[in-house]
Amino acid sequence: MAVASRTLVPAIPRAVTVLAVLAACSAPARADLRLCSRLSYVVEAALGIEDKGATATRGWFRLDPGQCRVVLQGAVEAAHLYVHARALPVYGPSPLPYTGHADLCVAEGSFLVAGAKTCTRAGQRPARFTEIKPSSTEQGLVAHLVEEADYDEEQARLAGVQRLLGMAGYDANPIDGVQGPKTENALAQFLKDRNLTADAAAAVNFFATLVDAAQRPEGAGFAWCNDSAQTVMAALGVDDKGATVTRGWYRVDPGKCLRPEVKGPLRRLYSYGEAVDADGHVVQRAGKPLSWGGNAMLCTSEVKFEIGEHKDCAASGLMSTGFATVDVAGRGATTVRFKE
Repeated sequence: MAVASRTLVPAIPRAVTVLAVLAACSAPARADLRLCSRLSYVVEAALGIEDKGATATRGWFRLDPGQCRVVLQGAVEAAHLYVHARALPVYGPSPLPYTGHADLCVAEGSFLVAGAKTCTRAGQRPARFTEIKPSSTEQGLVAHLVEEADYDEEQARLAGVQRLLGMAGYDANPIDGVQGPKTENALAQFLKDRNLTADAAAAVNFFATLVDAAQRPEGAGFAWCNDSAQTVMAALGVDDKGATVTRGWYRVDPGKCLRPEVKGPLRRLYSYGEAVDADGHVVQRAGKPLSWGGNAMLCTSEVKFEIGEHKDCAASGLMSTGFATVDVAGRGATTVRFKE
């Protein structure tokens, strides 16, 4: 994820106003700051504002592909403005790179953190923020969240639809933000299967509909469903040109389903999942990790990974993990369920 912007914002005269600026989102609009997403992912964004050593953060602001949203109302005056964006968990390991200019505190749910350079309260954690320099427009200030494909807003929306259709089991490839017969047919079939009219695709809640479909096991493709009371971190293995590639970690919340992106017709997949607590530690049951796997030994890592070599995991500083082999040949839909 990158930020496209140009105009620097003037400094605040007193640092004590930093928190007040972030808290004033109900004030009458004078020179609003808008974030516009040119990403092909549904994201949540957090805003940081700094002046003379005082820093505060606020979030989360949900942004659909191609959507613009006011994140700060009124006169925007600060020495530095920052943004952090994260893709929704439905996409698995974050596709947005953690690059930027400052580590500031965030929390879950709706939050406002003063003194955001030091995370002192329970539930707070540091996240990498990118500095933004918004452009001036007739509607106020605007900054764009962009990705390598360099979509405009319309292309980003279509690419976001294509991506989620594919995750829901409908072939809308390639994900390129270009309208074509495959995308049209996939979208038409998706709407028909859910008894939705054609204008539903333009509704403001359409991405919520797509995200919900991507989380559920109906339709074609492979999905995990978490029937346990624990958060599960999952890993997937696929055969690719004679080699097996493992990817992880995908977060599957209790009571939710997640459909990882899997390309092309496959004969088999490999699945592994482990329950984790709020601190990310593996949950134990009777002295053993609560996990779901099998006898196919493949390499994994403690952090986000994509691994294509599995001969000697330990020699490469990796873990050898037992995956379950999942036969998907000729099946319209395959679901692996995590149950305690």
